[in-house]
Amino acid sequence: MDHQPKFFENLSGTGKAIGVLTSGGDAQGMNAAVRAVVRMGIYVKAKVYFIYEGYQGMVDGGDNIVEVSWESVSSILQVGGTVIGSARCKSFRTREGRLQAACNLVKRGITNLCVIGGDGSLTGANLFREEWSGLLEELAKKGKIDQEAVKKYAYLNIVGMVGSIDNDFCGTDMTIGTDSALHRIIEVVDAIMTTAQSHQRTFVLEVMGRHCGYLALVSALACGADWVFIPEYPPEEGWEDIMCVKLSENRARKKRLNIIIVAEGAIDCHNKPITSEKVKELVVQRLGFDTRVTILGHVQRGGTPSAFDRILASRMGVEAVLALLEGTPATPACVVSLSGNQSVRLPLMECVQMTQQVQKAMDEGRFIEAVRLRGRSFENNLNTYKLLSQKKPDAELPKSNFNVAVLNVGAPAAGMNAAVRAAVRVGITEGHKMFAVIDGFEGFAKGKIKEITWGDVGGWTGQGGSILGTKRTLPAKYLEKIADQMRTNNINALMVIGGFEAYLGLLELSAAREKYDEFCVPMVMVPATVSNNVPGSDFSIGADTALNTITDTCDRIKQSASGTKRRVFIIETMGGYCGYLANMGALAAGADAAYIFEEQFDIRELQANVEHLTEKMKTSIQRGLVLRNENCNENYTTDFIYQLYSEEGKGVFDCRKNVLGHMQQGGAPSPFDRNFGTKISAKAMQWISKKLVETYRKEEGRVFANTDDSVCLLGMRRRTLLFQPVAELKNETDFVHRIPKEQWWLKLRPLMKILAKYKTSYDVSDSGQLEHVAMHSPKEAETGTI
Repeated sequence: MDHQPKFFENLSGTGKAIGVLTSGGDAQGMNAAVRAVVRMGIYVKAKVYFIYEGYQGMVDGGDNIVEVSWESVSSILQVGGTVIGSARCKSFRTREGRLQAACNLVKRGITNLCVIGGDGSLTGANLFREEWSGLLEELAKKGKIDQEAVKKYAYLNIVGMVGSIDNDFCGTDMTIGTDSALHRIIEVVDAIMTTAQSHQRTFVLEVMGRHCGYLALVSALACGADWVFIPEYPPEEGWEDIMCVKLSENRARKKRLNIIIVAEGAIDCHNKPITSEKVKELVVQRLGFDTRVTILGHVQRGGTPSAFDRILASRMGVEAVLALLEGTPATPACVVSLSGNQSVRLPLMECVQMTQQVQKAMDEGRFIEAVRLRGRSFENNLNTYKLLSQKKPDAELPKSNFNVAVLNVGAPAAGMNAAVRAAVRVGITEGHKMFAVIDGFEGFAKGKIKEITWGDVGGWTGQGGSILGTKRTLPAKYLEKIADQMRTNNINALMVIGGFEAYLGLLELSAAREKYDEFCVPMVMVPATVSNNVPGSDFSIGADTALNTITDTCDRIKQSASGTKRRVFIIETMGGYCGYLANMGALAAGADAAYIFEEQFDIRELQANVEHLTEKMKTSIQRGLVLRNENCNENYTTDFIYQLYSEEGKGVFDCRKNVLGHMQQGGAPSPFDRNFGTKISAKAMQWISKKLVETYRKEEGRVFANTDDSVCLLGMRRRTLLFQPVAELKNETDFVHRIPKEQWWLKLRPLMKILAKYKTSYDVSDSGQLEHVAMHSPKEAETGTI
């Protein structure tokens, strides 16, 4: 990128007033967004006001619109729901109500609104903006405000953030609250699975989503459900017979439980509702299975926000304030959202219109169109689910005569098993014979390799750790033995799921191709490590689960100090030399500082941090949190930092330290890791199939691949999934410290500092461009984003 960095210091909010409100249904993470708007607003010297109870509070005025300070949003990051309240408001739908609201805002000089809600709330905000000048003229005529005010507050700026657990808003990959709702659903499914297994039961689970099947679809993908009903993709005629045949086949294969997920808005192809009760009756009548219904209801809206939602909402909140500061009368109302891991701004009404088009397509029975309008991510989820959930009869499967081996390498990471399951099932669907290697390269050398079938990987998505077993051993010292095993088992392709060792392993295998023909086969790596330190990918399987563990633990640790005197906690995270977990954990847990290897620090900075915390503790703030990556500095150890803070904080606060250790590698995978692992692995297996066909030499009767592009790493880059030759990634790698030379998340460092009240520079070059909502062609769904 050659452009000059653009820093937001040039943007000043002096003299501006921002109002923030939450409206419509609540969603976890709304408080994180409110906190970010308030703190960023105050940081740029604007006045910030809470508008309590959504639009109702704006219409009622009085104590419902209150100026807030930095401390007002302390300790709300981990709270679910919305602390400023949300209400459905009839009066705001009338012009009279909006007139009153305009009057209340003008009296306080508020001409910038940040609205956090669903499409209804955002549409209302846009109408309010369009009517603004007319409303002010009317207020002036009635003598409620003077002409001076009409001139001074001539236009209203609006920026929206979508808070909705349904993820039903077009133009944005994830809405605030969706990931947390998936956490609630998956917690329930995991719990139900154990009881269902004990009794050989069928469970019908009803999840929220009146008009959007996202939650149902992704939770079905994440738990390997037998069947899913969603509004966008009704089952074909005669689905009752097909579903019952599938359920009884599964029982015949010794599967002790069946899970069926129903979105509350599920319909059949005649637009008639399919209810969870109806599905239960069908299973009982046709099959006689012991069947239970569980309706999750408002549980999905509750609980604390996930790490993903906190980071998403914090990023969006800061972006929203920047968008308001840059707003002019000509700027359309916009929505800040996320595409891949990029913040984007989109015209609000374009998104709303597209969202309404989906509903229209469903009402008119154009379901293929509805799925396409939902966006690439939704379409990919649906295609992957269809690919993995139903096994074709053996007679219908193609026969490729290729053998593909799958192995795990490196430390265990939650989500590895979901990736193995997807690889095995896609491989079988493509006609290959799949082999599982036990205990990584070491096991490979010892001949621990066996064929693995469709049924063998059933129920793997929710399992933590690595079922195949994994070792950090690199292949270099076993090359001859591994080549023997590849020859003996006639392995035509390799899929390696793992961390930095997997990357080094593939480099070693490709270097050994000159000596051993057996390694001249397509090889692909899928990144899986809690450290998220693999070059070529912004995310790796397991990092999200580890981040949630860190965030949950920080919440508990902070809570342990409530009621005691002021206390600061020093917490050490994993990650090797990669600061991802420490940095993102700090952002998600609301920490005051995060020490990482990538950003060198000295004693002066440590001193400044201590003084900063001491000043903070003199206000109403009771607790401080400091995260330290395990290898950030060999001399400034966790003990050193703990002793420094203890000494310098004497009389103001006391200190405690925690080393989180291996709990960060354990636990059931988060919905994100299950989903990411499943989709990235399925895509990698499809690449292997393509490469096998390309590199098969008919005359020799064998596969021969010896070019760089036949050893690839599949990674998520900005907004897309890319296959990159491992040889090309060498230049991007710091092999001594086992990290990529450039890491995208370092751009979020200033965000954490701003939200912790530090003065800092924040490069906003990537934000600020208003984009348009892109319609994509069906082809893109195959190649594009997750």
